[in-house]
Amino acid sequence: MFLTSFPAGPLQANCYVWSADDAHAVVVDPGVNAADGVHSILTEQGLTLDAVLLTHGHPDHVGAAADVADRHGVPAYLHAADAPMLDPATLPDWAREIVERFGVNHTAPADLRLLAGGETVDAAGARFTTVAAPGHTPGSLLWRVELPEPFAQAPELTELVFTGDVVFAGAIGRTDLPGGDHATMLATLTDVVLALPDTAALLPGHGPETTLAHERATNPFLRSH
Repeated sequence: MFLTSFPAGPLQANCYVWSADDAHAVVVDPGVNAADGVHSILTEQGLTLDAVLLTHGHPDHVGAAADVADRHGVPAYLHAADAPMLDPATLPDWAREIVERFGVNHTAPADLRLLAGGETVDAAGARFTTVAAPGHTPGSLLWRVELPEPFAQAPELTELVFTGDVVFAGAIGRTDLPGGDHATMLATLTDVVLALPDTAALLPGHGPETTLAHERATNPFLRSH
């Protein structure tokens, strides 16, 4: 099993590379300027890329999606509700500024596969389950995958959940950007996030990793539910 991450681009969005079998890998949220870092990790670890998994369509999380997916000839997966965010003509001003300022190749990957939530995707020697988690964006997704073996430093953990900008360590994603909806986010926190097991490791789109048990006990946005 292999897991690593690095913060990409001006907004320091976490880009993850994960493998269950130490031969094949997925990349989660290759954001602005992440392509070279992803390629270096895959080369150093001798991993073959199977897929690009996207938690939502904001450019700080998808900025290198086309570069990575097309370079390796693999599919990229995104919720259908966020697919319009890959159209440069429909970008809001804040997103267009990121794209133009940092030279982002803001185009859809050649093999873009659209999801609704509830699907499974087999990749990197494991099976991922998608969970619709709207609020930050209409098409935010959680990507859940069981751990093939325990972490030595945290043997109680049973699964990874790539949360994007739904929930962070001690915080939640903002809902004041175009497409965000606070009431929908509150419903997602109650019905989706808090329904996860305490043995889930949460790998967010920004900041440090955490666990559902820790967030249930300490995150003020979750404790109020």
